[in-house]
Amino acid sequence: MGIEFLIDLAIILLSTKALGVLTRKFQLPQVVGALLAGLILGPAVLGIIHESTLIHDLSEIGVIIIMFCAGTEVDLKELRKAGKAAIVVALMGVLLPLLGGFLVSSAFNLSFLPLIKNIFLGVILTATSVSITVETLQEMGKLKTRAGTIIMGAAILDDVLGLILLTIMMGISGDGAEGSIGGVLIKVVLFFFVVIIIGIPISKFFNSYSKVHKKKRRFPIFAFAFCLFLAFIGERYFGVADIAGAFIAGLIISTTVHSGYIHRRFEILSYMFLTPIFFASVGISIEISHFSWGLVWLALAITAVAILTKIAGGVIGAKLTGSDNKESLRIGIGMVARSEVALIVTNKGVSAGIISATLFAPIAIMVIVTSILTPILLKLVFTTKTAKMKNPRGKNDALSG
Repeated sequence: MGIEFLIDLAIILLSTKALGVLTRKFQLPQVVGALLAGLILGPAVLGIIHESTLIHDLSEIGVIIIMFCAGTEVDLKELRKAGKAAIVVALMGVLLPLLGGFLVSSAFNLSFLPLIKNIFLGVILTATSVSITVETLQEMGKLKTRAGTIIMGAAILDDVLGLILLTIMMGISGDGAEGSIGGVLIKVVLFFFVVIIIGIPISKFFNSYSKVHKKKRRFPIFAFAFCLFLAFIGERYFGVADIAGAFIAGLIISTTVHSGYIHRRFEILSYMFLTPIFFASVGISIEISHFSWGLVWLALAITAVAILTKIAGGVIGAKLTGSDNKESLRIGIGMVARSEVALIVTNKGVSAGIISATLFAPIAIMVIVTSILTPILLKLVFTTKTAKMKNPRGKNDALSG
């Protein structure tokens, strides 16, 4: 590898930020801009940058950092407040997209593996973007409403359930047999058992160590090492996706005294370097040359199913837990947006050989459409005369700044 990789990285960082700022002007997440930057720079359009081993490896680390940061942001106390309603909404918001994705995949015959693997498209559709919905609700001053709390809790649980499903699917495809579901589930349970055994002492260690040592700069290093360790042992020894291990490491760190400090330090590493490279690499991987009318119809089908199943799941879940029609619709629409987790799961599926790289383009279209549509629909269903029309920078946007 020559010195040219420095120019590639510089171009990626500048272009993702420039297009990220541009998309933010239209009140869209900067993830969309980073995707477009990769698409424009990559083989699909200009062909200036091609995926290399370095870009691939950096994007892999970027994914781990994104999921770790997502874990550290989870407020377990707020999650408990959402309670039963968030759990039911999350379950319905996973089951319906899972079924819808399975039916679309079966109809278009996407899977290269046994029939059960068609469910992988459903796994991609289960994730909900917390950042897009939170930004919109903050702007309207509705984040702390009952609907806002349920949406946040359910979105977080959706991601957790989606990662568990991803782990099961990758475990099955790795073993190459549909009858290995039981073995995969046993490994997942064992992993969570190990996490509990490791996690409690780690949390106590961080808290007790912070009382003795006041300097905090070493804590992010310890946390990063722990994140990488859990991601490694999860995938190597238990068949759990490395991003699931990273997310759980973040959850454990979120219970410690300096979780906010650690998160802020990781955000700097994330938005300055690794996150733009990951999303650009997804754009670079999109193969427009293979885009056919079949893929156009697939993109439309995926987008329609992604929107309708999340709204239906949210509405049904909310109604089952006592919400009225208006609040149920608000919750359903708040669950529509997809973002980084959908792209990450797609990336993992391609790497594992479960789905083709040609699916990147339809999934990217779905992410962009739902990212645009969700804020518009939320503002329509939440609009009141007293709504606060502010636009703070979203704390959950990995590319904000």
